[in-house]
Amino acid sequence: MRSVLAACTAALAVAFCGLAALDSDGKHAQGPVEDERRKEILAFNAKFLEAHLKMDTPAIVKMWAEDGVSLLPETAPMVGKPEIAKFLGEVTERLKGWRMETMELDFHGIEVSGDWASEWASEHQVVQPPDSAKPAFDGRGKMLLVLHREADGDWRIKREMWNHGK
Repeated sequence: MRSVLAACTAALAVAFCGLAALDSDGKHAQGPVEDERRKEILAFNAKFLEAHLKMDTPAIVKMWAEDGVSLLPETAPMVGKPEIAKFLGEVTERLKGWRMETMELDFHGIEVSGDWASEWASEHQVVQPPDSAKPAFDGRGKMLLVLHREADGDWRIKREMWNHGK
């Protein structure tokens, strides 16, 4: 009987320790390192938004890892920072004179595991052409980012996937 009681006590202790490691939403509690990393991701997101608001292509390119991959609808995967930079440069050239009026990013589901993180965002942007008689571009989409904290301590985009829609 004592061995059964001891086994039950041990099982309850293990279960209690497991529950103590969970947040109220049932996810594993974050430690101080993960909390710090999460703050770094929030700072990354603010820089990401600012660079897009300013249509600052060099700042956006700097946020990519050298071996990053961008997956956009109806295009071949763009592999590597040079290919992504070329694409962004071409887009910027086509939009010469246009100005960003609205850029909203609502980030969700930030998950951090050591030097890796993932998150997704709802995105809305309105870009006004130089000829005000033409209609503005008004687009919405969803974006998934996989980020990596590089050797220099900066978070960079390793993978991006984007699609149209709300």
